[in-house]
Parts: sequence; structure tokens; C-alpha cells
Amino acid sequence: MKEKSADHPVTRDLIGKAVSYEEFRLLTDRLLLNNKTTGSNHIEAMLNLLPELLELLNQIDRKMYWLVLVEAWCGDVAQNLPVIARMVGATEQIQLLHLLRDEHLEIIDAFLTNGGRAIPKLIALDADTLEILFTWGPRPQEVQDLTMTLKSEGMAYAEAAVVVHGWYAKNKTVSLQNEFTVLLEQMLEDA
Repeated sequence: MKEKSADHPVTRDLIGKAVSYEEFRLLTDRLLLNNKTTGSNHIEAMLNLLPELLELLNQIDRKMYWLVLVEAWCGDVAQNLPVIARMVGATEQIQLLHLLRDEHLEIIDAFLTNGGRAIPKLIALDADTLEILFTWGPRPQEVQDLTMTLKSEGMAYAEAAVVVHGWYAKNKTVSLQNEFTVLLEQMLEDA
């Protein structure tokens, strides 16, 4: 979805406060040391991008920021951020930056999902103008629909989390990559 740059709260100062993927990973590693979360993430070593997505990433001809609102405790961040980082790693045109949602409520409040502060929320910005090129998040639409159905049925959070993470395991990032393929196609057509 394309939005006017004048109608959002993302500023150069805010871009300067955002952290790289590596810095975000260091933050989560520090949390691990304090037993705040458990387990290790092996998804990045196994992740292959779809050929059509790689082709589009290689066609990007302008510098961009992909600013992602995150929190270390969020399961959807853990499922989607490594894939997004892999996409960014396939091109030199995109810089991946992160802001903690709860420390930047004015930003997430400008990019609500169905009225909620759902994360991860990716805001793709032109690096020169800060024009919003598209937004994405908090999860692929198919699992978003599943999540909303589970909530409407009153399923307990822990049980719903098992179902949702099972969906992610079966989908193997295909839906996420397909959504970014469509977003990048639209962005390149609009350029």
C-alpha cells in the first residue's frame, strides 16, 4: 500500500535511531543470556528465496530503508524477520533497520493493523525522500486470517500459538515471499 510521505511520523532523526538487523540480534542474544527466551534459530541457514523474488530484488534501482517495528518476545517477529533479512541480503539497495515498538508508539500508531499494534510491521521507505513505498505486516495474510478465526472462536492463546506456529512450519515462508513478490512488483511498476 502506498502512502504520502507527508502524512507519517517517520523522520530522519528516527531513521538514525533505528538499529540494524545485527544490532537487533545482539539485543535478543543479550535477552537469551538473561534467560528471557530460549532456543536457537536455524532458519537462516536453511532459507532459500524464490527465484521470482530474487529477480525482483535485483531490479530495485533506488536506495531504500526497510524499517521494521519489533519486540524480541514476538513469535511473528521470530518467524518473519529472518526471511526479511535474507531478502535484504540479496540486494545492496535496501538497509534493514529496526525500532522497538513499545518505545515508538507514535510510529506503530500511524501503521495499525485492524486497529491494533501488531508486529512485525515493515515500512518500506525511499532512502532519499522518506516516501512510503509500501507497508507489510504483521504476518502473511493466510496466517493473519487463521489467527483472526482462532481469536473469534475463543481459542486460548497458548493453543492458538501452537496452531499458528504449525502453519509457519508447513508453509516454509512461501506465503511471505509471495506477498513480497507482489509488493515489489507493484513498487517497481509505480516507479
